[in-house]
Amino acid sequence: MIYHIRTHRGRKGERRSFAEAGYAALLDAAHQQLGGPIVLIWDNLNTHISAAMRELIAARDWLHVIRLPAYAPDLNPTEYVWSHVKRGLGNLIVHGIDQLVAVIKNRLKRIQYRPQLLDAFLTHTGLEPS
Repeated sequence: MIYHIRTHRGRKGERRSFAEAGYAALLDAAHQQLGGPIVLIWDNLNTHISAAMRELIAARDWLHVIRLPAYAPDLNPTEYVWSHVKRGLGNLIVHGIDQLVAVIKNRLKRIQYRPQLLDAFLTHTGLEPS
């Protein structure tokens, strides 16, 4: 599991999510770290299906993208990851955004080193881990 956290601080004009270039940088870093082709399963977020993203995908012969059907969160393993991360955050007291980011990074890192949990997230989608 490879991830990058984007912290939105509510500044005027600040994006709340990744732009195409941010996704491309994350994919390039993952490719460099893994050293092989990547199969990316993606939902239909507007940034994921934009013309700019289609160009970025086409320029990477090592990247194969599989698009999920519209409105199918039950097929997206990422939804299960975030559900697991968010469990218990409702009663958590933090003293600022930086502490919250640290908690989330810690929870993601714990998931990263539990392959059986990652396999379970895939299994819930009906996809079979290899």
